[in-house]
Amino acid sequence: MLSGPFSFVGVPGQGPAGGRQLMIRFGRISSPAVRSAGALVFGAALAAAACTRPQPSLAGAWQGTVVVNKVDVPFRFEIAGDDAELKGAFFDGDLKVASTSGHRQGDRVELVFAQYGSTLRATLADGQLEGQYDRGTRGAAYPFRATRAQPAAVPAATPPDIAGEWRIPFDSSKGEKSWRFVVEQAGNEVTASILRIDGDTGALTGSFRDGTFVLSHFSGARPLLLEITPAADGSLRMVQNRQTNMTAFRPDDARAQAVAEPTDPMAHTRARDPDARFTFRFPDIDGRVVTEADFDGKVLMVSMTGSWCPNCHDEAPFLTELYATYRAQGLEIIAFAFEEEDQLKNPVRLRAFMKNFGISYPVLIVGRPEQLAEKVPQAENLNAFPTTLFVGRDGRIRAIHAGFASRATGDFFAKGKEEMTAIVKQLLAEQPTRTN
Repeated sequence: MLSGPFSFVGVPGQGPAGGRQLMIRFGRISSPAVRSAGALVFGAALAAAACTRPQPSLAGAWQGTVVVNKVDVPFRFEIAGDDAELKGAFFDGDLKVASTSGHRQGDRVELVFAQYGSTLRATLADGQLEGQYDRGTRGAAYPFRATRAQPAAVPAATPPDIAGEWRIPFDSSKGEKSWRFVVEQAGNEVTASILRIDGDTGALTGSFRDGTFVLSHFSGARPLLLEITPAADGSLRMVQNRQTNMTAFRPDDARAQAVAEPTDPMAHTRARDPDARFTFRFPDIDGRVVTEADFDGKVLMVSMTGSWCPNCHDEAPFLTELYATYRAQGLEIIAFAFEEEDQLKNPVRLRAFMKNFGISYPVLIVGRPEQLAEKVPQAENLNAFPTTLFVGRDGRIRAIHAGFASRATGDFFAKGKEEMTAIVKQLLAEQPTRTN
C-alpha cells in the first residue's frame, strides 16, 4: 500500500475511440513547499478536465415565450445543429421560419434572422434559455425565454366545436366594419387566423383548457395572444393581448348580418383615373433608375411591400412563383419597397428578404411606409401592405388587390391566389396596344 503525500500532474492523452482524456501521473512529495505547489497543480488539472466536458446539446423542440407590452406570448421553437452550425426556427403553423445564421459559444447562443433584421441572443442556465429578441430598427427588443417542450396535457373534458368561419364586428382605421375569423380544429387542438384587409395574424395555435381556448402566434413577427371563451348565446368572447375585447358570430347569425361584410380585397383600393397610364420613376436597390417605359407592352404587377411587413413575407413566395411561371408569356413584376429611414440608407434587411424568397424581379426603393399614398398618387384609398397593382399591356391600372391572405386562412389563401392568377392570365391574353 502507498502512503504519504503525492503530487499529481495532468497530461493530455488519447481516450477510447479517439476521444480526449486527462491522464494523471503520481509522484511522492518531499517537502511542504512542494506539497503546496502540487495541490495547486492538481486543482488546475481538475479545472482543465471540467472545461473539456461536452456541453449538452440544444437540438430539439422548445417552448418559447416573448414578452410584449407586459404580455407573455408563448410559441413553438426548434433548434438544430450545435456550436458554429447552430440553427433555429420559429413556426407559422407548420411553416418553418428558419434562421439565416447562428452559433453557440459555451452557454451563449445567437441566432440571426436576417430576413427580419433581427437577432435572438440567449444564455443557457439550468436547462432554460433566457435573453432577448433584438428587432433591430423595428423597435425595442422582446424579453425571451424557452424551456424544453413537454407533451401536451390530456384535456379534462371534451372541448366545444368552434371550427369554421366567424365574423368579428370591428371598426378599423382602414374603414373596415368586420373581420373574418377562420378556425380549424382537431379535438383539443386549434389553428386559427383573423383575416383583415391587409392580411392576417398568421397561424394562431393552441388548445382548450379551463373553459377557454388559449391561442398564440410568434414567428419572429406578429406576436399575439388570443383567449377565446364560447358563450351560451353561440358567440365567442375574445380577448386579444389581454387588452382588446372582441366578439365573433357565425356568418348566418343576425348579429353578424347587422354589420357590413368584410371588405373585398378587389374593391378596397381603386385607380384614381382608370384611363391614365401608370407612371413612376424610382431607383432599384442597386441605384439604377427604373420607369414605366422599361415595361412597355408588358403586363406588369406592382407590389407595395416592405421587408418589415409579415403579410409581405406571406405574399413574396406567390409572386416569385407567378414570375417564374408567366414571365416568358409577357408578365413582369416589380416591388415598390417602403422601409424605415435607416433601412433606406442601408437596405441590408431588404437584401436579406430578397435572398430568403429568391426574388429576382426588380425591387425599387420608394420611401418610408407612411409615404405610401404620397408616392403612389394614382391609387385611391391606398393604405394596406401589401397591395398589388395590375397594369395591362396598354399601361393602365386594370385591377388592384389589397392585402394577402396567408396559408393560415385556408380557403381564403387559395381563393386569393386564384383571383390574382386569373387577372394575370386575362391581361396576358390581351393584344398589346399603346395609349398617349
